[in-house]
Amino acid sequence: MKKIWNAEEKLKIERELLQKGYRYIVGVDEVGRGPLAGPVVCAAVVMPLDEGSLIEGVDDSKKLSEKKRETLSALIKERAIAYTVYEVSEKTIDEINILEATRLGMKRAVEGLSVTPDVVLTDGNMTIDIAYPQHSVIGGDALSYSIGAASIVAKVYRDHLMDEFAKEYPAYAFEKNKGYGTAAHIQAIKEQGLCPIHRRTFTKKF
Repeated sequence: MKKIWNAEEKLKIERELLQKGYRYIVGVDEVGRGPLAGPVVCAAVVMPLDEGSLIEGVDDSKKLSEKKRETLSALIKERAIAYTVYEVSEKTIDEINILEATRLGMKRAVEGLSVTPDVVLTDGNMTIDIAYPQHSVIGGDALSYSIGAASIVAKVYRDHLMDEFAKEYPAYAFEKNKGYGTAAHIQAIKEQGLCPIHRRTFTKKF
């Protein structure tokens, strides 16, 4: 049986924060920590939380079909009070490691917003170097409406980016694997070697 989207569940964290007087609640998430190629992409989103502005279906981007993500991402960007997307290149990932690259991307995304955040919600146990109050939410992309919205925007942005890279480097089928280490992708690395967007620290064993 299909689970019904429940606004009460998705907005529990946000509503508690609104009651404490917070106005601009930022959801932050990243996509692309695990791939062998391409950047890590972070999104920060401030959504209107009144009943009439809610977008039904916002959830962890991994639980949604590509078509649904595309539709939701467009709606989120249209209705958001503010949003930013920030990518951290594979070169920076190799220089400072993926965890620090993710932290950097989240920080830049938050600092790039057109409104001043009152509180920032991050997915997982991620803390970032920002001057605003922050809360880490384990499984946040499924539990928080704001983080879920950020996860969808980041995922759609990164998927489009990898589709473009696929045209530049067709041997690796980035349009299918989005840079993740599928068997076909690893085989292509063994046959073709690395391309400029491969993460050197992730592909040493090939």
